[in-house]
Amino acid sequence: MTPPRDNAPARPSPATTLNRAPHPSARPSPATTLNRAPHPSARPSPATTLNRAPHPSARPSPATTLNRAPHPDAGPGDALPDHPDFLWRNPEPKRSYDVVIVGGGGHGLATAYYLAENHGITNVAVLEKGWLAGGNMARNTTIIRSNYLWDESSGIYEHSLKLWETLEEDLDYPILFSQRGVLNLAHSLQDIRDSKRRVHANQLNGIDAEWLEPDEVAKVCPIVNLSPDVRYPVLGATYQPRAGIAKHDYVAWGFARRADVHGIDLIQDCEVTGLDIQGGRIRGVRTTRGPIAAGKVALAGAGHSSVLASMAGLRLPLQSHPLQALVSELLEPVHPTVVMSNAVHVYVSQAHKGELVMGAGIDSYNGYGQRGAFHILERQMAAALELFPVFARAHMLRTWAGIVDVTPDASPIVGLTPVEDLYLNCGWGTGGFKATPGVGWCYAHTIATGQPHPYNAPFTLDRFTTGALVDEHGAAAVAH
Repeated sequence: MTPPRDNAPARPSPATTLNRAPHPSARPSPATTLNRAPHPSARPSPATTLNRAPHPSARPSPATTLNRAPHPDAGPGDALPDHPDFLWRNPEPKRSYDVVIVGGGGHGLATAYYLAENHGITNVAVLEKGWLAGGNMARNTTIIRSNYLWDESSGIYEHSLKLWETLEEDLDYPILFSQRGVLNLAHSLQDIRDSKRRVHANQLNGIDAEWLEPDEVAKVCPIVNLSPDVRYPVLGATYQPRAGIAKHDYVAWGFARRADVHGIDLIQDCEVTGLDIQGGRIRGVRTTRGPIAAGKVALAGAGHSSVLASMAGLRLPLQSHPLQALVSELLEPVHPTVVMSNAVHVYVSQAHKGELVMGAGIDSYNGYGQRGAFHILERQMAAALELFPVFARAHMLRTWAGIVDVTPDASPIVGLTPVEDLYLNCGWGTGGFKATPGVGWCYAHTIATGQPHPYNAPFTLDRFTTGALVDEHGAAAVAH
């Protein structure tokens, strides 16, 4: 405790305060406020607010924030919308459901929503061993695009991009989808040939894709280093204007909120420990919260898909790797688009709050850790500075890793399994977030009808025995 100071002013006696004029900041007594006119900043009574127009500083509902423009003097992150106090229930699991979805990330939540919205199937449970959207959905870098090389890939990703463009209105929830465009840089003659080939393939499939010369790259992103005196000079780039980013946690919460409105049970802290299979058919799941019977079971476990499938005796052609990313401190808006480079091996965007988001390739080893190795971070920061010297003094704020499941052809597996009524959605590698609404739509169709949707029909498990691979290593390339 601080001792009193010798020169502290003396406290006046009660007698001296009887007739003293009140201090300007003093709180008036109740008697003096009985007939006092209300102060301009006073909170009105409920009766006076019934027909009152909203105050300019009032918190808007989610629907009113969808297209809200930031204040001219707003700082980084000031334009982010607020959330309602309630998003979804936290129910106890029932003993049986028509459909059980294992995995409460973006794909699982989107699938649940479209089962209800498109097919009227609402007796559904989404089981998540941790908290909703706490896995890869919380750890990705939010890039959305559809400019993949092969017809099969561009079909499902373009379907997804079209859903992204109306998703805020469909979910009645702000997801901050920003179509700021994506640049894929070319640094060699082979890069140019491969990039132009992909642009032409995209254009044949009706996808917005362009080839930009270096001076056109500078117009899209003025801060990219276009000097010829660097290790990998920029010789041009592909550009998809409709591509962009969205806020990943808002996307998950929007799907969860709408699924809950349909009566779907979102059950957290419920790990699946086994699958009940009788006569070649799935009958239910065993969980840490007891057994749950199910007419159909849909796996959506991302990096843990091979672990889940092994419970049914299935050995999947998957490898799980850590995938790292990092963000910087908050900066003023400076980076107008998304830039990727396979040669330098990094991609950089600027999030809505102002931090730079950077990522690169997967760690080379297999594992289920969510930390990753330091030397990967060191390399991707060095690569980022080659492209953006302007960021040399930016500070790294935090790093993390997700667990990506990668197939031999860098394309997903979505569809039926040899076990009747057991469905599989996995192998998205580094491209899972951008596919969230599209695969949710198609996976829900597959579960509801028992037949693959045309967009996910090419991505069956048996393609690894028939040889009908969809090799997207070139378009997937750097992790994004």
